[in-house]
Amino acid sequence: MTGNEGAYGRLIADLDAGGARYRLIDHAPEGQTDLVSALRGHDVRQAAKCLVVMVKIGKKQKRHVLAVVPGDARLDLPAVKALLDGTYVAFADKEKAEELAGSVSGTVLPFSYDPRLELVADPSLLDQPELYFNAARLDRSVALATDDYVRLASPRLAPIVSG
Repeated sequence: MTGNEGAYGRLIADLDAGGARYRLIDHAPEGQTDLVSALRGHDVRQAAKCLVVMVKIGKKQKRHVLAVVPGDARLDLPAVKALLDGTYVAFADKEKAEELAGSVSGTVLPFSYDPRLELVADPSLLDQPELYFNAARLDRSVALATDDYVRLASPRLAPIVSG
């Protein structure tokens, strides 16, 4: 079993166990938010765009954040740095992001299954009744009721989009 199948299986098991209202959407393989949103047939702002960020705290400590923002928004890196009282912030390199997320780039879930990955979601994400995201696979997505997402994922809510 690959890491992606593991993350997918865990997600579906957690959604079912939590009584979440969701549906699966099969589509052509795509990991780019705007393109996959078109394939799924929804406005890009309903997508949960998931980005892994590395924040340095002083000279020796690093923390990683799974930042979840609306699909049409840009992540405000300085806001993430300030949120963690960091001294430096950057997108995590692809290898580290995929290791922490448990899935390949373009399929990162808006859930953290690694204690080293702190989940932070922008409150504007909650404006939509339903969120869409790739289900740890490029060819399948989940449409999940937003209140069920918040209940099951328990993200830290903080303003992390620019503009």
